[in-house]
Amino acid sequence: MKKIVVLLLIAMLMLSGCGGDTTTAVPQSSTSEAETEVTVEGLTEAIAEQPVLLTSVGQSADVEMVKTMLSKNDIKLSMDSAATAEDLGDAKTLVLAVGGSSKGLGAAGIDANQELERVTALIDAADEAGLTIIAVHIGGEARRGELSDKFIPPSFEKADYAIVVATGDQDGLMMGLASDAGIPMDVVDTMADVMAPLKAAFK
Repeated sequence: MKKIVVLLLIAMLMLSGCGGDTTTAVPQSSTSEAETEVTVEGLTEAIAEQPVLLTSVGQSADVEMVKTMLSKNDIKLSMDSAATAEDLGDAKTLVLAVGGSSKGLGAAGIDANQELERVTALIDAADEAGLTIIAVHIGGEARRGELSDKFIPPSFEKADYAIVVATGDQDGLMMGLASDAGIPMDVVDTMADVMAPLKAAFK
């Protein structure tokens, strides 16, 4: 009887040991995920030429801030928040101020889907015409969310370069898009820090 009890205890210990081994799979998996973290290099040389067509992607007031930055950098531009392919004219660079605003869309008399259609057609036309496309997201966390996030992928998919304020990409969405598109992206701490890389992008 004692032998049977001992054998049962040995069997239980062996089963317990096997069960303990399976718990190591979780940390091994999380380590593997950490190793695949996405990173993107910044811009290393000027790629853009003047003049610039600046437009909004989402009708936020951020486009006015980007206009001010371009102007202070003495970059020749025209701004049209509702620009279409017909407005490309002699522009050599298309700059996209990315960030959605329900108030701005309402003032423009359009909805998000109409804005997406306009922007997508404009970007496609600029890409086909060989323009340099720069996506700028300066609004930080305030320009994220269901509305703004609709406008981010189409702005990055055919862009040649992107500049992003860090608080706007805490989830890595834009970093991932830039990586997928194979484009350089500079991440800066504040809106004011956008000035330098924006200027450096122009020949």
